[in-house]
Amino acid sequence: MNEKISKTRLDSGLTILTDTMPGVRSVTVGFFFRVGSRNEPLELNGITHFIEHSVFKGTRRRTAKQIAFEQDRLGGNLDAFTTHEETGFAVKVLDEQLPAAFDLLADILTAPRFEAADLINEQRVIIEEIKMMDDSPEELLGELFYADFYPDHPLGLSIAGTPATVRSFDSEKTRAYHAEAFSPGNLVIAAAGNIEHDRLVEMAAAIDFPTGHTKAANGSEPPRPAAPIIIESKRDLEQAHVLIATPFIDGRDARRYAADLLTNVIGGGTSSRLWQKVREDRGLAYSVGTSAALFRDCGLFSVFAGTSPEQVGELTDIVIDEMRWVVKNGVSEEELRLTKDQTRASILLGLEDSAGRAASLANSEIVHGRIIPVEETLAGIERVTASDVAEIAREFFTSERVAFAAIGDLASVTIDRERLSI
Repeated sequence: MNEKISKTRLDSGLTILTDTMPGVRSVTVGFFFRVGSRNEPLELNGITHFIEHSVFKGTRRRTAKQIAFEQDRLGGNLDAFTTHEETGFAVKVLDEQLPAAFDLLADILTAPRFEAADLINEQRVIIEEIKMMDDSPEELLGELFYADFYPDHPLGLSIAGTPATVRSFDSEKTRAYHAEAFSPGNLVIAAAGNIEHDRLVEMAAAIDFPTGHTKAANGSEPPRPAAPIIIESKRDLEQAHVLIATPFIDGRDARRYAADLLTNVIGGGTSSRLWQKVREDRGLAYSVGTSAALFRDCGLFSVFAGTSPEQVGELTDIVIDEMRWVVKNGVSEEELRLTKDQTRASILLGLEDSAGRAASLANSEIVHGRIIPVEETLAGIERVTASDVAEIAREFFTSERVAFAAIGDLASVTIDRERLSI
């Protein structure tokens, strides 16, 4: 392990990670929990996200207003998020403010009040957030797609929940789930910047977790992805939003470096195949790209683009043609080299940011159970061959696995399984 990176695990299961950055005056410290929306029972869909919001409504020592003022006093850089598999709270401050920032995070995450009146107000806020997502075609398309791609599985449910489930989150349910899920055994505290590891361990060991906060995260079985074709007609939209996807490797697979490079070759930047063919050569879209969501036991490769409704068919054909080409012909050494250089630069530039380094530490521990040094990552990327990339494409880019989703003024658009054939 890098001598600047340290790790301590307490008897409670709480893990502390630090990445010392000499010469900086800032520290990013984050509390990252190994729980997300996929850990929730169906009747509590959205409660993790609800708790992420509600912890800011007050604690035994601070009112909501005091929390808000203290955030601003620290610099206002407190970020909170909920994903399918993780919930995080991180703040970037001057090194001299670390004790105050740590105390604030520890307080809101271990001693939230969850009073009934506050929760009712937060229910209203989140229901408005859900409505806002429904009014955003890109986000709505994602929700519709996940529901059909991961049927009958928590990954297919909305992270925010539904209005019905959110309204059911009273004080009793919220406190009970918080006690179960936001426990020391599920917690990774990661910090990067001008930080002393032993000092952070002392602060972490002094956290007063309420009795009962000891349970580890509940898992869920791996999903069985479907291959839906979804066309949602909304006549009031000027543009159609398109998503084409397949299952992919999981985040723990040793081939993840090859999968990442494959994703970038196809649509990861302005030199990628899809950017050049869809935008530069045909002018079909302002934005087109690819992404890879790698969960602990499954993955998702996706292509996204926005185009005029009458161009959906042409755009789809180009995407499928490129996926087919990679399956049959692989990638060239030249484009693989370009993508490796691009990926290497992105990783190294990210090391200059303490927030990115703290998040990377936590993610590595949560996903892999260990810290993966940047040198190991760079070496893994460099070892990838063109045949490794082609093998990933051949395994996952198959006709029966391709899913399609689009939203817009699409009453006259037809996409069938034959058109998605690879």
